[in-house]
Amino acid sequence: MKFHWFLPTAGDSRVLTGGGHGLKRGHGRSESAAFRPPDIEYLAQIARSAEQLGFEAVLTPTGSWCEDAWLVTAALTRETERLKFLVAFRPGLLSPTLAAQMAATYQRLSRGRLLLNVVTGGETAEQVRFGDHLAKDERYERTGEFLSVVRGAWSGTPYDFEGRHYRVEGATVAEAPDPVPEIYFGGSSAAAGPVAAGHVDVYLTWGEPPDQVAEKIKWIRGLAEERGRTLRYGIRLHVITRDTEREAWAEAERLLGALDPEDIKAARKALGRSESVGQRRMLALHEDFAGGTARDLEIHPNLWAGVGLVRGGAGTALVGSHAQVAERIEEYAALGIEEFVLSGYPHLEEAYWFGEGVLPRLRPARDDHAVPVGRARVPGL
Repeated sequence: MKFHWFLPTAGDSRVLTGGGHGLKRGHGRSESAAFRPPDIEYLAQIARSAEQLGFEAVLTPTGSWCEDAWLVTAALTRETERLKFLVAFRPGLLSPTLAAQMAATYQRLSRGRLLLNVVTGGETAEQVRFGDHLAKDERYERTGEFLSVVRGAWSGTPYDFEGRHYRVEGATVAEAPDPVPEIYFGGSSAAAGPVAAGHVDVYLTWGEPPDQVAEKIKWIRGLAEERGRTLRYGIRLHVITRDTEREAWAEAERLLGALDPEDIKAARKALGRSESVGQRRMLALHEDFAGGTARDLEIHPNLWAGVGLVRGGAGTALVGSHAQVAERIEEYAALGIEEFVLSGYPHLEEAYWFGEGVLPRLRPARDDHAVPVGRARVPGL
């Protein structure tokens, strides 16, 4: 199993924050407490901590509501030594040959630490801010063509391509990236499946209950097998892990209690307009919640849907003792999930809770990339 962390390039806080999939990060009561701007010093602190704790990579989001992922992570390669960067970007907003060149350059300068998270874009309102007016299914079609050109340009031989959205002649880069960056991708709609099956290395899903995740893996695996390909599978989750179950759920209760009911109402209304099938699946996990305790949002043992009340995109968290969280991870691993992209509020402190409390249970023999348990504790945790 591989474990990745998250860089909050829209800012961080000790309470749940919105943003993404039809939401702009707001400044209401739910988000005003102890807001941490995404300056390079704070993001570097998170990146260095993730590396020290033994995470494989950090995911950086993309959108008009956060800082640019390419620029932020390129700066952070100078702050770290081994940590990889899972850079999210949107095909169609730049030339595929230019994207191939940028990735090849990044890979050389970072000494092989680039991973790519391809985000087709689920919201028309967000896409038109960038001048992209294609419909959703057309965007997925374009993504497939985009990735064909990118991989062709990386091949070392001039590559010609003619499709509905792109026509290139002799696409190439000065030097093929070594290693070739792995491509991560997620999507729950019918149009997303063939793109994943035909072009990517790792298919990502948001943190749905295990039975729903198993259905998704079966779907994508079948499409990939038809094309003679084998993919890896990953999941995007938040985590609230503590020494005891009681402490973890108390933290979830605190996060829920800090939310303004008006913020929840506004977020639900905005997210209800989402074109994203994955976002609608996230909303369905808490559609019956009309108020109550944190445990009322537990949709599977230790799987909490509270984050999605105000946050677009990944809206579930693993909540429990370190042993319980490790057990849930192993449950997903048994389904075929090999990569876990995790986060928590705040991202710096929660990286330590997970890195010191859960990772040792999943990696009994820790390697040289991680510090011994207890050596990197943030004061006050």
